Amino acid sequence: MSRPSRRDALSDIGRGMFVATLGTGVAGDLGLGTAWADDEPARLTFGDLDPLVNFIHETPADRILPAAVEKLRTGTDLRRLVAAAALANARAFGGEDYVGFHTMMALTPAFHMAAEESDAKKRPLPVLKVLYRNAARLGEVGGPRAEVLRPVTPGGEASGERLRELGRQKDMAGAERAFAAVAAGPVPDAVDGLMMLVDDGTEVHRTVIVSRAIDLLDFVGRERAHTLLRQSVRYCVKSETHPNTAVHNQEVRALLPKVLDQHRLLSATPGTRAPDDAWVEHFADTVFRATPAQAADAVAAALAEGFSPSAVGEALALASNQLVLRDAGRPPQWAQANKPAGSCHGDSVGVHSCDSTHAWRTIARAGGRRTAVTSLILAGYQIARDRGGRSEFLTWNPYPRPEHLESVRGVAADALLRELDGAVREKNQPRAAALAHRIGEANPGAARDVFALLRGYAISEDGALHAEKYYRTVTEEFAAARPAFRWRQLTALARVTASAHGYPAPGVAQARELLKG
Repeated sequence: MSRPSRRDALSDIGRGMFVATLGTGVAGDLGLGTAWADDEPARLTFGDLDPLVNFIHETPADRILPAAVEKLRTGTDLRRLVAAAALANARAFGGEDYVGFHTMMALTPAFHMAAEESDAKKRPLPVLKVLYRNAARLGEVGGPRAEVLRPVTPGGEASGERLRELGRQKDMAGAERAFAAVAAGPVPDAVDGLMMLVDDGTEVHRTVIVSRAIDLLDFVGRERAHTLLRQSVRYCVKSETHPNTAVHNQEVRALLPKVLDQHRLLSATPGTRAPDDAWVEHFADTVFRATPAQAADAVAAALAEGFSPSAVGEALALASNQLVLRDAGRPPQWAQANKPAGSCHGDSVGVHSCDSTHAWRTIARAGGRRTAVTSLILAGYQIARDRGGRSEFLTWNPYPRPEHLESVRGVAADALLRELDGAVREKNQPRAAALAHRIGEANPGAARDVFALLRGYAISEDGALHAEKYYRTVTEEFAAARPAFRWRQLTALARVTASAHGYPAPGVAQARELLKG
């Protein structure tokens, strides 16, 4: 056997120093280790989480629920189960499978839904629902053989600009190497670099994959940020191969640098101006009625004038909320088996817009100054673009409309919650919205009871892949909103919940029975 050359030896020493700098957790995710280059593992590994990750990746749908419940009963923590599920999902789907990444996006919402449950025996139910969905999809795409993410070695220039350039060139391998280099630094820097690529377009999945990956870092550990965030790299590069992507995003790619320069936002200190309720409502309406370019400029101007990012974000969430409240429902030509004409759940314009705006707000808090301002600017742009897809939104009146309110005016205050339950079961969207609105007027302190009612249906019903994350969007936006506006969020959730009723989620009935034992 020949001795290694001086070049080989120095390369190996450098490799060892790089691993020592990163730590073994990050090094494992990148496919680096103290072994020789020829011995690099072909599979992405996750240290002490490996056994649980492999369990989730390899257990078929018909066995996942009994096996998961048994693990919970023998001491596995629900949070750790979510962490392992996130890593198994990322390794298997890599942000490239529609059902796969929707399942990933449901994991932290499901965990928080579980935390709201007062009955400890029932608490794991929403997480088990998502685990079943994950296992079912894995079975459809190859089970244990499904692995999109493989170890990647950092290479090339570690910058967001280079990452964006490689994305536009549709160079998946190059973009993966570049992001691995970017992600070797602190998490906020990794987010900032990634967003240079993500900011190249506005579209719900492009954004929500990032925000839910950020949420999951509290579960998997920040040392595994690269594994979760690289899903967005693959999603963005793959979307670039679609023939319409560059044309679709042409305006925003030219507009964003222009707006940043015009308002000198990158060099400015974040504002702290706290507007009154009238300003928030007026600004929300301005964005809602604007063209995408006008909305982007309005957000940039508000930030330049010193209004706080949180206040601007609250107004944007209010504008998105209008797309749920005003929606006339899915037109017949868009109807599907579990999303009939007139429905507003699942991938409706309003639900998507609310989830997108919530995602942009999450991302804005996760990086540096550029990420903070571009995320809000693009949120405004996307709201206006979503609304512009159906110009009738400007003429449709929001729920609950006067006739809806009149129909529930005679319901006694102590019967409102019971009647809301009935309206959901009857799939009566107008009545559900009107009853939620009336509860907010009569007893604003009853929000916990309304959330508990609607959470039960977000768990029991399929939700067309969107129930968990939209529920979480509403709970967080409700908590962040001013008293004058927060019940609009809960009214929208009541409407969407009524729309989604009648399509039981696979696996939930079995999970309920298992949790009784």
